[in-house]
Amino acid sequence: MEKVIENFLAYVKIDTESSEESTTTPSTMKQHDLAGMLAAQLQEMGAEEIVYDKERCYVYASVPASAGCENAPVIGFIAHMDTSPAVTGAGVKPRIIENYDGGDIVLHREKNIVMRTADFPELPSYKGKRLIVTDGTTLLGADDKAGVAEIMAMAEYLLTHKEMRHGKIRIGFTPDEEVGAGADYFDVRLFGADYAYTVDGGKLGELEYENFNAAGAKVTIHGRSVHPGEAKDKMRNALLMAQEFQSMLPVSENPMYTCGYEGFYHLDSLRGMVEEAAAEYIIRDHDREKFEQKKTTFLRIGKFLNEKYGADVFEIQLKDSYYNMKEIIEQHMHLVENAKESMKELGIEPVVVPIRGGTDGARLSFMGLPCPNLCTGGQNFHGRYEYACADEMESIVKLLVKIAGKYAGK
Repeated sequence: MEKVIENFLAYVKIDTESSEESTTTPSTMKQHDLAGMLAAQLQEMGAEEIVYDKERCYVYASVPASAGCENAPVIGFIAHMDTSPAVTGAGVKPRIIENYDGGDIVLHREKNIVMRTADFPELPSYKGKRLIVTDGTTLLGADDKAGVAEIMAMAEYLLTHKEMRHGKIRIGFTPDEEVGAGADYFDVRLFGADYAYTVDGGKLGELEYENFNAAGAKVTIHGRSVHPGEAKDKMRNALLMAQEFQSMLPVSENPMYTCGYEGFYHLDSLRGMVEEAAAEYIIRDHDREKFEQKKTTFLRIGKFLNEKYGADVFEIQLKDSYYNMKEIIEQHMHLVENAKESMKELGIEPVVVPIRGGTDGARLSFMGLPCPNLCTGGQNFHGRYEYACADEMESIVKLLVKIAGKYAGK
């Protein structure tokens, strides 16, 4: 199980940041650096049916069923290789804090980058554990290289412990999950699993089978630039009209003020000048009906403002991204129950929570591969204060092995 940390420290040093601006798959060619390494490691450890899609950057492999378990359901484990473009993933310098004392963590003394317990109140709960952190100038990449490392450690364990009873295990690594494209070219038929788990969650014990319904929207505002000295009744300031659009959205339905099952409208970017401005939003809600209502409200505001300022001043492009996998997983609750049972047998307290986001598993579930999400041991994803608990990562490898065994002979 110790191999998981060794591999993780190697994986996070490989820059696999994806790009929202790219139109290629993968969105960044550097993701192949990790994909090629994983394919080679799988070959070296004796995995079978290894496929490295060198065009699209997907990696698939199998751990064959143990003797007598050939007819068991085929179970998959999936993680993504890319890291978020929110903070750079280049030049990651991981370090392990042994026997963490429960206090503030100085990440970079010269730059005064400190992870403070006042800002991250869960930190003291890790006292006495081993934490893996960065130097504060990059993210860590536990999302989702922790999941990748855990799946690789599970595969190696099963391949070297022939006494373990399990059916055929399928492994899948995807690119571009962080930019919403991880499942775009995932070959469900080639993967050939009956069921799967993504390993892309947070703290040990987290188990998720609900996620947001999600849409992306772009509002383009066409203004009119006139010299400000002669602008009366002539100028149409696109920036101010963008602010007006935002002001008409429900103030309380903002991610800064929501939690749990509460949905939101999130203004993700705003750029432009008087002549033209563009605002990009994400719209989220766990409840499908409320999700549809949010989209209707969004479009209604655009219609109202076009009636006020003139036709086509506000141009709205709105596209659904993914849906709540709960409606699929509820038909296969053995996936959740077997994961909970495995946790309890290992002394892990299951914490079933909704994902306030999405995973590859959300889209894969609707593509015919029911796929709840498991924890990785990482925290504070997408930022310079990201960290992972080494002790939890080792426990998660045991959890994956335990879950694999649950389906032996069934």
